Parts: sequence; C-alpha cells; structure tokens
Amino acid sequence: MLAGKRDKFAFLEKALGPAFSFLPANAWTLIAVLFSAGTAYFLATQQFLYAGAALSVTGLLDMVDGAVARATKKAGPKGAYLDTIADRYAEGIIIFGLLLSGLPSIALPAYYWIFIYFFGGSLTTYAKAAFKEKTGKDLGGGLVERAERLVLLAIGVFMAAINPDYLMYIIMLLAVLTNLTAVQRIMAGLKNV
Repeated sequence: MLAGKRDKFAFLEKALGPAFSFLPANAWTLIAVLFSAGTAYFLATQQFLYAGAALSVTGLLDMVDGAVARATKKAGPKGAYLDTIADRYAEGIIIFGLLLSGLPSIALPAYYWIFIYFFGGSLTTYAKAAFKEKTGKDLGGGLVERAERLVLLAIGVFMAAINPDYLMYIIMLLAVLTNLTAVQRIMAGLKNV
C-alpha cells in the first residue's frame, strides 16, 4: 500500500539521499541490519521503548539506502540484491527477538502467532520473487508490504512498553494480514502468468 504511494514520499527521499550520502548506500543497508540486531536484543530483554526506537531506525535506514543510491547515481542490481537479502536477515533477526521476548499467549502460544506472521511475510516476499523469476515482470501490492509491516510492528513494540498484550494483538493482526497479502500476490501472480 505505501509502495503504491511512493510519489507522495518523494520529497522525503530527495532530502534523505543527499543528507546521508556521506556513506555509500550499501553501508546503510548493513547498518540497518545492525539496528535490527539491536532491536532483537531490546525485545529479548523487554526494553520495549529502546526496541521501538531501534526498529524505527531500521525502517528509516531501509529508506535511506535506496535514497542514497539514487542521489549518488549508483543505484543498480547489485545494491538492490544486497538490500533484498539484508531485509530478509533484518526481519529474521527481529523475529528471533520477538521469540525471546516472553510475550503473553493470547488464544495460542505467542510463538505460534510469531511464526504465522513470519511465514506470511516470507511468502509475501517469495511470491514477488518467484513471479519475477518466472516472468521477468514485477508483482507488488497487497494489504501489508514490508513498509506497512515495519510501521505496524513499531507501533506494537512501543505500545508493549505500556502492556505487552498490545504487541501481541499487533502480531496477531500481522499474522492474518501477511498471509492475506501472500494469498493476494499468489492469486495476482496466477492470473498474470
């Protein structure tokens, strides 16, 4: 959804690219992975405000790397590939932190919800990659792409500082929405193959 409104955020990218161009885009990509490790640590130790801040920085840096690449005219397939792989590592590291965070069980054990959320997010990404591999065309869209997942998760992590149940409700919502998004992409892919 947010990816479809990319032009509305163009002003932000134009500001971020030059402001952060003192490091190469790929460096920002790797720094984002380090912040995801910080997020996981703070989740595992239930320091939810710090975890929310680190997760927010991770999300910001996910925008910065592409903005820097475009601002410095160095955008290309190598950096895009590294970014995609780094995003998967970052998500996996954050999920690991969630698994260690001792979140409460609501209807199901917390680790079930976390796994369902991770599985849906992975399938959403894989549906896009598989379509591109098989057809050479892009396939995007859906209810919750990576940006929406990060925003919702950050809200939940900050709210966990008040009550960890709030984070569980967000994870439960993400578990449903990520899988619906995966199904949306799979159906769109089958329709357009």
